[in-house]
Amino acid sequence: MTERPPVLSVRGLSVRFLVPGSGPVAAVTDAHFDVVPGECLALIGESGCGKSVLASALLGLLPANAQTAGRALLGDLDLLAADERTLARTVRGRRIGLIPQSPAAHLTPVRTIRSQMEETVAELTGVRGRTALRAAAEKAADRAAFPADHLDRHPHELSGGLAQRAATALALVGDAPLLLADEPTTGLDRDLVDHTVDELRRHVDAPGGPDDGTGEGRALLMITHDLAAAERVADRVAVMYAGRIVELTDASAFFGTPGPRHPYSRGLLNALPDRAFTPIPGMPPELGALPEGCAFAARCDHATAACATLPPLTETVACHHPAPVEALEDVRA
Repeated sequence: MTERPPVLSVRGLSVRFLVPGSGPVAAVTDAHFDVVPGECLALIGESGCGKSVLASALLGLLPANAQTAGRALLGDLDLLAADERTLARTVRGRRIGLIPQSPAAHLTPVRTIRSQMEETVAELTGVRGRTALRAAAEKAADRAAFPADHLDRHPHELSGGLAQRAATALALVGDAPLLLADEPTTGLDRDLVDHTVDELRRHVDAPGGPDDGTGEGRALLMITHDLAAAERVADRVAVMYAGRIVELTDASAFFGTPGPRHPYSRGLLNALPDRAFTPIPGMPPELGALPEGCAFAARCDHATAACATLPPLTETVACHHPAPVEALEDVRA
């Protein structure tokens, strides 16, 4: 995979929020990763670690008090340097499809789901004519398991799960080279979770995907708390903690053998009900008051004096005491 030109290449992406009366809040710090054609990269971590902020930065959706640094290349376009006109007219929906974390907030409240679906189809695919638009909207809805008999309802008439499926259908319409899915399985039961991630996978694997200079095919960046969904769909896993990516590795190694190497990553897996079901002790640090060294050290059984300095991301893990490459029996206990 890594030999092909990446759909998205992120280098040194950092986001700071300037808060009056206090210091800057380091929401994302020095993120580095690529997403290549035909690949799903799952970005996982606890709530508040910066995952959704990273996604908002890629789409230019940060609030006015945010400052960004680094690069995020979509082909030859630096998303962090692009102006609003470029993002609105050429990126959102066309080159990046977004499944938002809060779908109800992104749906127009005074219009039916059908009208929003048909408008999106017309704008992104060029389909014209009432009959053709109606059929295309219903086909898009079916991809996300959104019931056709709910298309004429308004967003406030939908449950959270139905709103999630409507947002997924809208994101899939343009067959964008990069699909950015921020918690795409929220509010869904297990069967619908599996249906949704399988449809996202089909989007990525579809032959003859768009090629706009970023490489042939499509890619998926999925932000999720659902590790079962990540295991089902991901090719690689990036683990974020306190605004930093602390591990980046193949999904098969992460969920199987040899297992994750960062103590925080192992803790995430050990907390699952079908694993050790052991919670990670303590709480994440405040992003406005991060320690100079490893942010996980205060919660880590392996911490030493070396952890007072910040560990760089070398190869696959940013840790002074990573687990050995051998199989990790405690994770799979």
